[in-house]
Amino acid sequence: MLVQVNWTNSRYDYVKDFMLDSLIEAGVVARFLRSSGWVTVGVDPIRTSSQNNSYDGVERRTVHRAQQAGWP
Repeated sequence: MLVQVNWTNSRYDYVKDFMLDSLIEAGVVARFLRSSGWVTVGVDPIRTSSQNNSYDGVERRTVHRAQQAGWP
């Protein structure tokens, strides 16, 4: 799928959707168009691949699996 972008040099273009995250991280995209309207990088909330999606809480799945296996 193609996404319309506004480069930092004020030109407009279309890029493939899978390229958008890396272009934003490189700092060459000022805005891009979503179905809900234009998103300004650094101002509007965006989802990036560099966000830390790890869970910092207690891991309970391992204990639950051990209990299912009959371990104390």
